[in-house]
Amino acid sequence: MSKEVYDRGLAIRKDVLGKEYVEKSIETADDFNRPMQDLTTEYCWGYVWGREGLPRKTRSMLNIAMLSALNRNHELRLHLKGALTNGVTKDEIREILLQVAIYCGVPAGVDSFRTAREVFAQIDAEENKGG
Repeated sequence: MSKEVYDRGLAIRKDVLGKEYVEKSIETADDFNRPMQDLTTEYCWGYVWGREGLPRKTRSMLNIAMLSALNRNHELRLHLKGALTNGVTKDEIREILLQVAIYCGVPAGVDSFRTAREVFAQIDAEENKGG
């Protein structure tokens, strides 16, 4: 494992998904899933997300589309929040999910819209608590 790539990945992962979430994921890792945490941090976040070929906003938009197409709603929840952090608007997310519905099937689109609404409601509730 490259410490430089891992550290870059850890910083990007925290920027996109939130410091608290990432630190909890790493702290609660055990002998079984720690290798997956390391792989995700180094290769996904450090090597791929750390490349300069695409801006983070574009990477977030791609992830929303791919995770929706694959019906990976747990990961979609995380990446919807990250996409908002990376400057993707709710209107852009709606357009991505409409595209998913056409090219990947209406059920994938419906599930993804449902997930997005739940995430947006949670974010709104958290903002209203704090404000």
